[in-house]
Amino acid sequence: MFKIFGCNFHPSIDHSPDLAPSDFHLFGPLKHHLGGMAFEIEDDLISELRNWFDDLDVDFFRVGINSLLSRWQKCIDLHGDYVEK
Repeated sequence: MFKIFGCNFHPSIDHSPDLAPSDFHLFGPLKHHLGGMAFEIEDDLISELRNWFDDLDVDFFRVGINSLLSRWQKCIDLHGDYVEK
């Protein structure tokens, strides 16, 4: 699939810890949203999560996906030794 887009596959990219969109783009805002909340039952947590996801604008996901390009390039340029601090 990468060849279709004119890209080469670099095996080190898929295991770099800062390159998973859920880690760098999703969990931070989700943690911030849930900060200070407490849930007595699991259904309340599930409901809150569903509401949070439903309220997210499509641009939230677009920004996260678009930022992967620069993160991947940085990882490639550093031969896989990239971890953002």
